[in-house]
Amino acid sequence: MAILKSSVKRFSRRLIHTFSAASAALFLVGTASASAFDADASYVVTLRGVNIAQVSIDYQNDGSTYAVNIDGLVSGLASLVAAGTADLNSKGKVGANGLQSEQFRLATAANNETFEVKFQAQNSNVTSFQVTPKLTDNVNRVPVKPDHRKGVNDPVAAFLVKADSLSPEICNRDLDIYTGIERFDIRMSFAENQTATSQRTGYQGPVVLCKLRYKPISGHFSDSASTTYMKNNQRFLIWFAPLEDTGYAIPYRILIGTAFGDLSMVLTRLTVN
Repeated sequence: MAILKSSVKRFSRRLIHTFSAASAALFLVGTASASAFDADASYVVTLRGVNIAQVSIDYQNDGSTYAVNIDGLVSGLASLVAAGTADLNSKGKVGANGLQSEQFRLATAANNETFEVKFQAQNSNVTSFQVTPKLTDNVNRVPVKPDHRKGVNDPVAAFLVKADSLSPEICNRDLDIYTGIERFDIRMSFAENQTATSQRTGYQGPVVLCKLRYKPISGHFSDSASTTYMKNNQRFLIWFAPLEDTGYAIPYRILIGTAFGDLSMVLTRLTVN
């Protein structure tokens, strides 16, 4: 029984943390002429085609500042072996080249275990950070150096960039990301233009497909199989769709290949005010 409980806990943590990583990719892409607006969207998360979580996102932009709140809940068959939630919050400034985080928070809860990480930043440089509970010392964890916290963005705001249309420019860029624990790069590249046709989703129409590649810098475990897997992962994809007539775009679908199978997030509902 003790072995079974331990296995369930390990599965729960992996599920929530993987889900959190995918949720962090719920971002918007903006144009220079976009006006202030509020948007709400819902996504369903599946693992190997089975529903495992529901995600809601609230995005507020007044033209000079932004706030993104992402809430997730494990559901479906996954709730039989794992119970958990994930909340992400990003706030900061709307700049000429995109959004720049000044506050970031990620909190997860699974099987009576909670975890929270948050940081504050100014001019792309982290000024303070906090992890609760504190990380235990481990010789296999690659240390995060002070320079690794400079010139970075959080994993939500890093993906908000200026774009005039669903063009290759949305995809062709590199991102320097800090989560409060880990520092990594995401290299994006254009794949192709497609059309979303499924009537079961929250959008039908033109989309642009981007490929993503993950490069760990620090904060990860040097002997981590999951880190090695993600570094070599060829199935890390995102599709962008227009956010109505706001001059912005929103992810239509995100797909991450994992050791458990494809983890997919698909837009199911969208409202703009």
